Amino acid sequence: VSLPDVAEEEGYIHYVAHASFLIRSHRGLNMVTDYTGFTGTLPFIPDVVTMNHAHDTHWTAFPDPAIPHVLPGWGELGKGIEHRVELGEVLVRNVSTDIRSQWSGVEEKGNSIFVFEMAGLCIGHLGHLHHVPDAEQFAALGRLDVVMAPVDGGYTLSLPEMIRVIKRLRSSIVIPMHWFSDVALGAFLRGMEGEFSVVQVGEPSLTVSRSRLPSRPTIMVLRPAYLNVPR
Repeated sequence: VSLPDVAEEEGYIHYVAHASFLIRSHRGLNMVTDYTGFTGTLPFIPDVVTMNHAHDTHWTAFPDPAIPHVLPGWGELGKGIEHRVELGEVLVRNVSTDIRSQWSGVEEKGNSIFVFEMAGLCIGHLGHLHHVPDAEQFAALGRLDVVMAPVDGGYTLSLPEMIRVIKRLRSSIVIPMHWFSDVALGAFLRGMEGEFSVVQVGEPSLTVSRSRLPSRPTIMVLRPAYLNVPR
C-alpha cells in the first residue's frame, strides 16, 4: 500500500481530518498540515509537518523524530516565527497572525498561515485564523491559487469575516475545513452563493494543476478520511 503517484506540474491534496491535509508533490514529497501525530494506519513519515497550537487538535508536542522538517506556527511568546524551507520542487513559507489565548487574551503572532509553492501554484492553509489579516499580511501571502479555510463560524473567525477574507484572497479553489457539522458547512456555502461555484467532490482528495484551475472561483468540498491501510 502506498500513496498515489503525482504527475509533473500537479499537486495532490488529501483531507485527513479537522484541519489536517496531506499535500504531495510530483516527486513524492509529503507535507501534512496541522499535524497531530496521527494521519491513519498507513505507515509513512512525512517530509514536512506544520502545526498551530490554538488547540491540541492542531499540533503534537511529540512529532516523530524521523520527520525531517517540523515547522511550528508559533515561536517565542509574541515574537512569532519565520519559516522558509526550500525543498527543490516545493517551497514552504509562513505568515504569522495572532490567536486568542486560552485565557481569552491575544497571543500575538501565535498562529501561522502556511504557504506551499509547488507546480507553479501557491497553496495556502489558514490555520486557526482568529482575525482578518491586515494589508501587510495579505501582501506577504500574495496570490493563493488554492486555500484551505476554517469555516466553523465561531472557534476561528465568524462566517461574515471568513467570507470577507476568502473574497479578498480571490483564490481559484477554496477547500472548507474545520467544520464540525454539515449545518456549519451549509451555512458557509450559502454565504458564498452567487460569486463562487460549489463542487461536492464526494471524496477526500483532489489533484490540482495551474492549467486546470477553474475560470470561476470554486469551493471544492472534500470529505475527510484518514490515510488507512485498506482492509
